[in-house]
Amino acid sequence: MRLFTKLLIAFVAIGILVAAAAYFVIERQLEKGFIRLTREEMTTEAFLIARMPLEEIARKADILADLSRSRLTLIDASGKAAADSDMDPMDMDDHLNRSEIQEVRLKGEGSAIRYSRSLKRDMLYIAVPLGDAKAPAGYIRLSRPLQDVSGVIAQWKRTLLTSLWLVVFFSLLLALLVSLWLILPIRKLAAFTHKFRLSGGSSGMIRIGSNDEIGELAESINGLIAVLQEKIRFADMEKRKLESVFSGMAEGIMVLGYDARIETVNRRMEEMIGRGGADLTGRTLLEAIRSAPLHNALERYLETGEPVFQEIDLADQTSARIMQVTISGLKEPQEGRGKAILVFHDVTRQKRLERIRTDFAANVTHEIRTPLTAIIGFVETLLQGALDHREKAVAFLNTIRQNAERLSRLVDDLLTLSAIELGEAKLSFEAVDVARALDQAMAVIAPKACEKGVTIVSDVADALPPLRADRDRLAQILLNVLDNAVKFSLTGGKVVVTAVAEQGWVAVRIADSGVGIPREAIPRLGERFYRADKARSRDPGGTGLGLSIVKHLLQAHGGGMAIDSVPGRGTTVSLRFPVYQEPA
Repeated sequence: MRLFTKLLIAFVAIGILVAAAAYFVIERQLEKGFIRLTREEMTTEAFLIARMPLEEIARKADILADLSRSRLTLIDASGKAAADSDMDPMDMDDHLNRSEIQEVRLKGEGSAIRYSRSLKRDMLYIAVPLGDAKAPAGYIRLSRPLQDVSGVIAQWKRTLLTSLWLVVFFSLLLALLVSLWLILPIRKLAAFTHKFRLSGGSSGMIRIGSNDEIGELAESINGLIAVLQEKIRFADMEKRKLESVFSGMAEGIMVLGYDARIETVNRRMEEMIGRGGADLTGRTLLEAIRSAPLHNALERYLETGEPVFQEIDLADQTSARIMQVTISGLKEPQEGRGKAILVFHDVTRQKRLERIRTDFAANVTHEIRTPLTAIIGFVETLLQGALDHREKAVAFLNTIRQNAERLSRLVDDLLTLSAIELGEAKLSFEAVDVARALDQAMAVIAPKACEKGVTIVSDVADALPPLRADRDRLAQILLNVLDNAVKFSLTGGKVVVTAVAEQGWVAVRIADSGVGIPREAIPRLGERFYRADKARSRDPGGTGLGLSIVKHLLQAHGGGMAIDSVPGRGTTVSLRFPVYQEPA
């Protein structure tokens, strides 16, 4: 609705309300005033008549009624009608208990408005005493139909209503002219600002020939336009500087708009993904770079608004590169969700050097831990003559191999456990999707489960909150427990994986269908090298450190582990992880 229409409607409403209020007040005052004047006039006439002798009043009742323009009733001291100008007194009731007569006896004069049963209409009654007011010889009562008064009032009401409508009409006409006078400069301001917006801030200034508030508003708009034009000029200059910086950066830069679509990329980004900026603009991140981890990282940023760091692999037909991506942005309150900026660092060479160094350390460690007692014993046996017996030699060699592999796993587990206990294991906590982590862990264990004929069933609740966990250590925990569940399940058995939210925690339960664990052995599970059934646990090649590592890693995460088992029915391992909380 336009301002002119609003003003006009407001003026019309105010005019009608004022007229209605004035009519209501004046009409009430007119009615009260006319009734009061009529009552005073009738009271004066009644007192004048009361001065006359009683017999003369009775004889001249009709004449006196005509002179007073009222019905006259002469009532004796007992309340009986002695004379009446309109009716036969013999046909009239006793009047002593009438309200106006009772009021005369109390106050010296009385009045009442009521319905007359004899005349069948509303009447105004006035009564005064004859003689002494304390011991009156009778009463003079005058009465008039209210319709006589109402007729005069109605005539005045019509005159008043006509006058008020004329006042409202001319007031509204004046309001219309005033509204037009007020609206014209405002419309001029609106047209100028519209033109300014369409021209991009280059439409000059506005001039309003007025010294009132609208003129001050025009001057304020001119001041704002000057400031805005200066900011536009500065923003253009900064934009050119940023474009120059982006073009010369060694990192790839990608900017996503409010709708999470690509707005711009720099030259290095185009080189990294092998596509031009024009081809990328307007596309989603997943359309430009088909990487599920990168897409998930963007989703985490959009959900939390906190910077996200993600490592991804970019591979094409000729090469594979590793990228470290930082996702951050500026949240603008007026836009709801701000733009996102993705910075791509190519760390392929750095990762390759790290892998070479890790492999070297692992090989050296392996070489150091090989000459152990068991292996040396079998080697000495072979040297003492067992080489001449081929079957025994092969058996000894297989035993040597199995022990070497077992000791290798043992040393790895000891190194891991030692690092955790000494606090040397650096944990990088972040929000981790438990369903995705479980899917990845189950995918790793699936070949081993398939080989043994064990079925893995996943029953993860929907919309679980993210965990606060180190992504790699979480994978190590899940793989350890899943590997144990498959390892100790009978052939053709089943492993059930569930995850539910429990008041600030996420509980992951992994239940197998194995032989179970005796109740007395459960408290010791998690101790180093402890095996509930040494014969069965040794067959699959365990070191006895898996659950100990899981327990210590969970403690480092602020969580815990619980084990429930029934011999002959299987074992359930419950892992509790804290829910990820947004930084304050």
